[in-house]
Amino acid sequence: MDCRSESATTGEGRFRVNANRKLLDVWLLVRCVSCDRTSKLTVHERVPVGSFDPAELDGYHANDPELVASRLLDPLFARRNRFTLDWKGAWQLDASSAWTDEAWPVQVEVVFEDPVPVRPERLIARGLGLSRNEVLRRIKCDIPLRRQTSAGFTFTVMAGDM
Repeated sequence: MDCRSESATTGEGRFRVNANRKLLDVWLLVRCVSCDRTSKLTVHERVPVGSFDPAELDGYHANDPELVASRLLDPLFARRNRFTLDWKGAWQLDASSAWTDEAWPVQVEVVFEDPVPVRPERLIARGLGLSRNEVLRRIKCDIPLRRQTSAGFTFTVMAGDM
């Protein structure tokens, strides 16, 4: 961001589409939470008008919130524009305390509302109140526990006296 702040920007960005003859530039305008300045993140640069999907171009003109979110969540877009998203506090595992009364083993399905990157071992440890060592000992998962994911997964909690 222009202010060199470590602060986040709002996710309520707006697109700016600029025509230069038959070429379009598209930027995503975001506001810094810290200094309230607006910055331009390049979405497309000097792209022929005819190469755009009409629905996508309409989304840019209408400032479609889903299109804004998809651009901000795109890791290639973030790398190209030299920004990172701060996911601190962006996720939690909603688990009822009733799972401890169920017969063992207990199977849990994790579904993400948004593609927030998280290591399953951390999510499970925090959500179930277990140490990370206990997670590694008691949890059987369909994906590697120590590898970051932003896709849903399933895990099984084994009894504590294994």
